[in-house]
Amino acid sequence: QVQLVESGGGLVQAGGSLRLSCAASGRTFSSYATGWFRQAPGKEREFVAVISWSGDSTSYTDSVKGRFTIPRDNAKNTVYLQMNSLKPEDTDVYYCAAAKGVYGSSRRWYDYWGQGTQVTVSS
Repeated sequence: QVQLVESGGGLVQAGGSLRLSCAASGRTFSSYATGWFRQAPGKEREFVAVISWSGDSTSYTDSVKGRFTIPRDNAKNTVYLQMNSLKPEDTDVYYCAAAKGVYGSSRRWYDYWGQGTQVTVSS
């Protein structure tokens, strides 16, 4: 069992930065790939980024490449989403999720989800 808690969301001006944190409970978290997704009201939850359990592999959706990074610290059971050069279209609720044995962008592969944290980017 893995429990995930996101934090770090808030209001920021366009061009600014935020760092989201996903803190996990459970001794086996380091064996899970961890992804970030985002969702706007009335829209489907969409993939943002993923990092493998070892941290050796990362993948990003095209709209955030070069602006977002997804480091992880297994010693702290935490995965981050560093968001730079934020745009108003990045405004969403951001969720972290953990997947065991798979690595990818489909939300159906993820077994555990956090409660989400709101990110609002003003123009």
